[in-house]
Amino acid sequence: MHFYKGKYSTKILNKDTHVIGLKFKQFVVFTTLCFLFSCKQETGTLSKIDGKQVSIDASLEEVDSIAHFVEPYRNRINQVLDSTLAYAPKPFLLDDGEHNTSMGNLMADIVLSEAAPIFKSRTGNDLDFVVLNYGGVRSIISSGNVTARNAYEVMPFENYITVVEMSGSAVRELIAFLMGSDRVHPIAGMQIVLDKNGSLESVDIQGEPFDENRNYFVGTSDYLVQGGPSIGFFKDTVSTTHIDYLIRNAIIDYFKKTDTLKASVDDRFIQIN
Repeated sequence: MHFYKGKYSTKILNKDTHVIGLKFKQFVVFTTLCFLFSCKQETGTLSKIDGKQVSIDASLEEVDSIAHFVEPYRNRINQVLDSTLAYAPKPFLLDDGEHNTSMGNLMADIVLSEAAPIFKSRTGNDLDFVVLNYGGVRSIISSGNVTARNAYEVMPFENYITVVEMSGSAVRELIAFLMGSDRVHPIAGMQIVLDKNGSLESVDIQGEPFDENRNYFVGTSDYLVQGGPSIGFFKDTVSTTHIDYLIRNAIIDYFKKTDTLKASVDDRFIQIN
């Protein structure tokens, strides 16, 4: 009795399975045909694209629902950006010196101090000096409280600190470029002295006379490295090390651990009269 019941059940199961399988196949075929038909109906040839410039300015009215949605995020961002990190006893400017400026010196000194230990820990080498470009410093710092917002104003670009290894002859060309430039490019870790006629008197790097027979490690912006000869800074490099550190983050980190900022026009690049 159990045998026939089992046999009968097996037949029913096999029959049902066959029916289900057949219906499934029919469903798949039906769905595929519908999909192909739909694709065929919707497929067309692109003949024209129209576009226009939409200005984002004060003429656009604020949407209350969107403004309400972003308000807590905006408030939090403003709170972070406007928190005091350091203090500037005087303005740091970009035009207060003929061959070096207080703002440029501050920027170059920050990059040198913040990047040197990272580069040392990763490579075992010392960072010899820093060269930045005048145009990369986008703002001065006024006297008073200094915030993270100031760091974004000074460095609004997503530029990273990069260290390039240069031969002595390439460094000499770099020095010649700095001497001949009509813009005051920030430097740190290096002293360039010109005589009264504007010719090169001496160059010291980390307090030692410049040695054209050795290589030097130079901290700078990845933008300048990628710019190549068109920038005029780094035509020839031996190696490049990316330390994954935004210049802006280096500025903020420096602000956080410095109570009172100090920078002035000094003797890192001077002409003897």
